[in-house]
Amino acid sequence: MKEFSAPEATILLLDSDPVMRAALHDALQSAGYLVVRARDLGDAVDRLDEVRPDLLIIRPYINSMPGSIAADYLRSRSPGLPVLIVGGFMDDDRVRVQNAIKKFDTFPKPFSRDELIAKVREALQIILRDRAGT
Repeated sequence: MKEFSAPEATILLLDSDPVMRAALHDALQSAGYLVVRARDLGDAVDRLDEVRPDLLIIRPYINSMPGSIAADYLRSRSPGLPVLIVGGFMDDDRVRVQNAIKKFDTFPKPFSRDELIAKVREALQIILRDRAGT
């Protein structure tokens, strides 16, 4: 099976926290991914007009809106967009069940840079496998 190499993968990073957005951007970019940043839902919609991301990384809340609702809206504009929700407050069983139903993958904090990169690589490999139908 073909590997998803970093330069071939575009990640839409939606995070309203400028410090976290910068840290995630730097980590992903240093791993070779093309990272398109968005600070809010409107900004993310604008970015979807410019690029077709392979993965959306979003926080559990964007400007007090649940990240899952923002992700659903972005998926309505980009059907099939894979989502990785990164952040805290995901240890609740209700959140895990809801995310599984909506096919959102989650990655709770705290995590290291290497753990983040490994999780993104894993998510992209699953996406590639699903696209290939294997």
